[in-house]
Amino acid sequence: MLPQDQVDVWKKRVAGHAHPMEFAIDLLRAIQAHHGWVPDAGVELAAEILGTTPLKVEELATFYDKIYRRPVGRRVIRLCDSICCWSRGGVELAVYLQDKLGIALGETSADGAFTLLPSCCLGACGDAPAMMIGLKTYGNLSPERIDQILSAEADEARP
Repeated sequence: MLPQDQVDVWKKRVAGHAHPMEFAIDLLRAIQAHHGWVPDAGVELAAEILGTTPLKVEELATFYDKIYRRPVGRRVIRLCDSICCWSRGGVELAVYLQDKLGIALGETSADGAFTLLPSCCLGACGDAPAMMIGLKTYGNLSPERIDQILSAEADEARP
């Protein structure tokens, strides 16, 4: 799940800390960055490093929607489905994205490039409708803007 040198660094960071669970999300992100998602073995490794149970780590991993507990594409598109985005054409853009990528919400494109997921809020209400790819938020979306964004992001999604 992580190279041994990274495991050692994490164990050192956590050792003696009064509240090791404070490192849980960062540790899960590190596992996800290395592995692409967090499988059961990643939850178990995090629990071992943090000195807690896999169940406690699983509770966190499944609560935060940016920790992926199943395989995802090389680029994850999080489409905001909050009321602000919905009221400014988000539903139509969701349909457009699904048609463009040939997948439904929650699915990954056949080439493994993109996973399309709904997100309850991206904090971009002033620029609604919005989506996030990786850690970059895109607002004021239209079909034309989505085409431009996907074209630029396709380079990042190449294997």
